[in-house]
Parts: sequence; C-alpha cells; structure tokens
Amino acid sequence: MQIILSNKSKEPIYEQITNQIKSSILAGDMDEGKALPSIRQLAKDLQISVITTKRAYEELEKAGFIYSIVGKGSFVAEQNLDVIRERKIKALEDQLSAVIANSRELGLTLDDLQQLLTTLYEE
Repeated sequence: MQIILSNKSKEPIYEQITNQIKSSILAGDMDEGKALPSIRQLAKDLQISVITTKRAYEELEKAGFIYSIVGKGSFVAEQNLDVIRERKIKALEDQLSAVIANSRELGLTLDDLQQLLTTLYEE
C-alpha cells in the first residue's frame, strides 16, 4: 500500500491517508479481508504521529471501509456493490465540483467545459 502525503495540501494529513485508502479499496486494489499496516507501522513508514494514523483508521472504520480486531489489526471490510457505486459517484461529484470551481476561476463557459470533457472522454 502506497500513500503519498503532501505538506502543500490544504487537506489534513489524516484525510489524505483516509482518502487514499478509500480510493484503493473502491478501485479494487485492496481485497476484502486484506490486512492494513498496523497504526504504528504506518506512522513509522510515513514519518508522522501515531495519533494521525489512528484518526485515519478510525474514520475509515466509521465509514465502513475497514474493521479492526483488537490484538490482530485492521482489515478491509466487505463492500456492498451498490454502496461502492454510490461512493464512487459521490467521489466523482466531489472531483467535478473542484473542476467546475477551477473552470469558473479561469473564465471557461459551460460549453467550453463540456467540449473539454467530451474530448477527454472520447480519448
């Protein structure tokens, strides 16, 4: 599992970790039941606080992406296909919102944006 952190991001480190693990699970890169690195090991690998990795794992568990067993570790939870689809759509909506905001900053019209999207989609 590779996690890349950015100090320049406005997103807190625990959210960067959470979002990257969610993306890996939703993309099917991490199978159900796969063990995640321990909280301490991930903190050591990323050279960050154990508290930060613990918060990321707690957020993932609350969202149903992972489950933890005391003394055993954290594992990828079984994912319902309908739930996965909804989560992917939500992630796409979030990304498109950012694209729209950037487009407005650049002064692009809706037609310009649709043309760009069509071109990229057909590639």
